[in-house]
Amino acid sequence: MHHQEKPPEDNLTELMEFVLLGFADMPHLQWFLFGLFLIIYIIILMSNGTIFLMTKMDPALQSPMYFFLANFSFLEICYVSATLPKMLMNLGTQRRRISLVACATQMCFALMFGGTECLLLAVMAYDRYVAICKPLHYPLVMNHRVCSQLVTGSWTIGIPIMIGQTYQIFSLPFCGAKQINHFFCDILPILRLACEDTFVNEMLVYILVVSFAMVPFLLILGSYGKIISIILKLPSATSRAKAFSTCSSHLMVVVVFFGSGIITYLRHNTRHSEGTHKVLSLFYTILIPMINPMIYSLRNKDVIMALRKLLCK
Repeated sequence: MHHQEKPPEDNLTELMEFVLLGFADMPHLQWFLFGLFLIIYIIILMSNGTIFLMTKMDPALQSPMYFFLANFSFLEICYVSATLPKMLMNLGTQRRRISLVACATQMCFALMFGGTECLLLAVMAYDRYVAICKPLHYPLVMNHRVCSQLVTGSWTIGIPIMIGQTYQIFSLPFCGAKQINHFFCDILPILRLACEDTFVNEMLVYILVVSFAMVPFLLILGSYGKIISIILKLPSATSRAKAFSTCSSHLMVVVVFFGSGIITYLRHNTRHSEGTHKVLSLFYTILIPMINPMIYSLRNKDVIMALRKLLCK
């Protein structure tokens, strides 16, 4: 078997660790950022954890909508925990090194949870479409078996794909600088460190984005389009205003989550886009998981009643 000789010093295929730069370009704000992201992480854990517990404990919250919401809240905790604890550790200790295995593991889990969130949001939109547009068929269509299958599919369908994607990326030879200009191990910043052509890898990323982001996003928009057409037929102006308020807040979250993610991964992968990539990533990895409990739950009377009962115990 023919083995290519490695250029001395330059070829870091054997590279065993990276440096996550994160927000190193803002040295005077490190402790402020640490405090800010720590508070955000605690809010995400507490708000999503409370919703998860309420949907499991309260008999009034046992419909399919709350079954999906419980899974969604648990998913948000998992998704944020894949990236935020490491970022907090880096900000607090200023030790930004991460091993190749840890980096690959972080990327794999972030991809899996991100893909699951895209699919689960589409499932939740479909649930609302059936509930509002086909109310008489709702108990039959969204029975417990169907709901369990939809949730299981959302959680598992992306696992082999994301593992394969991660394996392929970390099979590349890395050379030159080992600095990742990001706060977590994301696909595009890692690809920039590869010392061979990454055209095929980037094409696979685009296919992944289309499959797990653009298709669910279009399905969600289609579902809400149908829902809005039904809302417009409501006789009461008050009912229309209330329904539009709920739908608009849900749509706003969906557009920001999918929009920031799609733009991030479909932008041309250049050094000049690193800062924008980092800012957009904050939206779909941290900001949206923080505001989702407020949008999906605190505007819901049943959830507010369940919260009051939980607090009064």
